[in-house]
Amino acid sequence: MTDAGEAAAAAVFLDRDGTIMRDVDYCGNPADVAVFEGVGDALLRLKRGGFKVIVITNQSGIGRGYFGEKEYRVVEREVERQLGNGAVDATYFCADLPDSASARRKPEPGMIWEAQREHNLDLRRSFFIGDKATDIDCGKNAGLRTILVETGYGKNAMDCAPDHVVRDVIEAAEIILTECNG
Repeated sequence: MTDAGEAAAAAVFLDRDGTIMRDVDYCGNPADVAVFEGVGDALLRLKRGGFKVIVITNQSGIGRGYFGEKEYRVVEREVERQLGNGAVDATYFCADLPDSASARRKPEPGMIWEAQREHNLDLRRSFFIGDKATDIDCGKNAGLRTILVETGYGKNAMDCAPDHVVRDVIEAAEIILTECNG
């Protein structure tokens, strides 16, 4: 928890699979993790720019029984290792199945609101970066500015009306830093 007198921070929320790393269906094996080149540096630049960096990821592979939370956590640690020390402030995951009535599963904003409470975040100054319509919709549902990356499924999700469409997280970070410092 943060000090009640501390000013709320802006955040950059990011999807994991297809945005930060190569999309692997139901990734439960750390050997399958391949973080896109330059993403770790881009996240560190955002942090130096004053943003909290928070990963928001649906992980229905847990709910489907393909792997457990223990395997998920090993994959999460490998993602963080490949990104570089300290690139991510927090990670939130939802194991609920797609057809469940879940307030946490994207496109619902439950994980964002959880992060907002736990990290004292100002959502009006925050962004969501993702490669799917569910990511963009999640960001919109929480009142965030949204950026669709063309990595992962992004090239097939153009009809979700993001605020920006860019090639990758590196370009997304440039837009965020320019908009907020320009």
